[in-house]
Amino acid sequence: MMIVLRLVHILAGAFWFGALIFTARILMPSAREAGPAGAPLMAQIGRRIPPMMMASAILTVVAGVWLMMRDAAIGGWMQTSTGRTFGAGGALAILAFIFGMVVNMPAARRMGAIGQVVAKRGGPPTAEESTELARIQKRLGMGTVVVTSLIALATAAMAVARYMP
Repeated sequence: MMIVLRLVHILAGAFWFGALIFTARILMPSAREAGPAGAPLMAQIGRRIPPMMMASAILTVVAGVWLMMRDAAIGGWMQTSTGRTFGAGGALAILAFIFGMVVNMPAARRMGAIGQVVAKRGGPPTAEESTELARIQKRLGMGTVVVTSLIALATAAMAVARYMP
């Protein structure tokens, strides 16, 4: 069971982190540079990436909590440097998950809805839609940087935890 939990935790976490890096460093800057022309693409991507990120985040957190509970059952393990480092990494990942659900998911949904309206209409976004898209892109960009930073710190903690003195 531990092997399966570790595989799920690591593979889902790798996808989550990789998707965040791709989104923060490639997708969002490209969409910003494309301006209104990027709206239809973001509408399509916005339907696919958020549910996949959410699923990978849920799998990562659930498997990680389960692993932590199994390890914490070993008397005194959480008082070791390794246990505390895994715990800190887990706390950062859970914080990233909550932040992503509260800030990023609603913004991505709204952006996707506007993109679908624009695509159906077949023209460029209206001035109001462009203003709202710019505001949402800024919020989503900030949220993505926060979540990516938290997951980077969580990943770093997980990577070094076994080697803490």
